[in-house]
Amino acid sequence: MATDGPTADHSTNSTSANEAFKSHYGDWFGFGVIIAVAIHFAFFTLFPNLKAADLTGDGGAIEAIELPPEVHVPPPPEMIARPATPKVSTTTVDEDVTIAPTTFESNPVENLAPPPAGAGSNPDDRPTFIPYDVPPKLKNPGDIRKYLKRHYPPTLKEARIEGKVILWIYIDRAGQVQRAQVQQTSGFDAMDRVALECAGSMEFTPAKNRDKATPVWVQQAIAFEVH
Repeated sequence: MATDGPTADHSTNSTSANEAFKSHYGDWFGFGVIIAVAIHFAFFTLFPNLKAADLTGDGGAIEAIELPPEVHVPPPPEMIARPATPKVSTTTVDEDVTIAPTTFESNPVENLAPPPAGAGSNPDDRPTFIPYDVPPKLKNPGDIRKYLKRHYPPTLKEARIEGKVILWIYIDRAGQVQRAQVQQTSGFDAMDRVALECAGSMEFTPAKNRDKATPVWVQQAIAFEVH
């Protein structure tokens, strides 16, 4: 009996791990609450302040866009009717038919149409082409240069204005200038007048056509230069 006493006392005084945990539950819970409060306090204290972004719109006026008018597409054109197939004629032509000869008796002068306007006028009166083999040549170019220098329009010469006149000149069989007219103006009436007057002082060798002297119309350029 002496041995059983100590064993019974030992089992009564010993506690299990669960009971030991339960006995300290209040301490652990209080400690955990303190730590949680401290963490939350530090989080809200140290964390930067957050601000909501301004997401409002521009607020400007809405512009209405005018739509283009509706385009009307016309229907496709109708098919063009094909041309009718030509038919070959069955007319026979007499091989003995001939064209009557044209004679003066069958076409008298009084039945002919009148000549066109201007026909029959003298070709010497207007610039026209007259055939020639040898062109005329100016024999006194030095005298013409002196004439132009002496009669240069004073106003244009002082202003140092130059120009060129192109003349139509009619030269007879002797090489003499019979008439002249301005074909291209210099732009100054004074220059054109001097050029026309100068043409009368020109002397040419006669133009020839088949070794015969012939009157001709030629172009002659007259330049006014300030030296």
